[in-house]
Amino acid sequence: MAEQMPSVGMTRKLAAIFSTDVAGYSRLMGDDEEATIHTLTTYRVVISSLIQQHRGRVIDSPGDNLLAEFASVVDAVRCAVEIQHALKEKNAELPDHRQMRFRIGINLGDVIVEGERLYSDGVNIAARMESLATPGEICISGTVYDQVENKLALTYDYQGEQTVKNIAKPVRTYWVVMDDSAAALVEQAKLRHAQPRNPDEAKRNLNQTTGDWHRSAHAARSRVVRPLSPVARSVCAQSNDSGDSPD
Repeated sequence: MAEQMPSVGMTRKLAAIFSTDVAGYSRLMGDDEEATIHTLTTYRVVISSLIQQHRGRVIDSPGDNLLAEFASVVDAVRCAVEIQHALKEKNAELPDHRQMRFRIGINLGDVIVEGERLYSDGVNIAARMESLATPGEICISGTVYDQVENKLALTYDYQGEQTVKNIAKPVRTYWVVMDDSAAALVEQAKLRHAQPRNPDEAKRNLNQTTGDWHRSAHAARSRVVRPLSPVARSVCAQSNDSGDSPD
């Protein structure tokens, strides 16, 4: 049998796929369409700007969804953390019932490129990770975690292997915890993006902040929160019965 040749104009590449949507978008639109569209437009500017800053590219943005690609999975996760932090600050200016929270999913996989479009299970898995994220949070696949666990000082909450729609095999899944380590990463990024008037002073501030960041993130670096095993639960129970306080 003759070898099948790839279609003209189609190539493959490895990419970090970033997928996001608005949690509760239908409710927001039902309450106030004009206000929802105004907020969505404003937040899209924030999201697109940060994607561009991290060398990403927006592929598509239908309705309340947005799909982007990154050459670096580290850039994709760092960008997602900064986006959630920036949108949290903007939401603080709105009443609770009008706040707009995005869910973000990220996957690293092989994709087919056709013009400006990307196709493959890699894109589908990113969308499934998004659906598993809680509002205002980030969910990543195991392929992403394997690349960032020792590169980004964040806390990763292991969610086990998830069976997701239209994907043959279960997907290893993690939540990126938006805790003090994530906040420290954002503060470091703000200094990096800033344009200082006094370079020497900016360097001193960056060195000081970087030191604080490493100290605060050391304990959380690549920490995976896992459920206690039966043996561990038994030990904790015995400790509690003896009057000892749990950690």
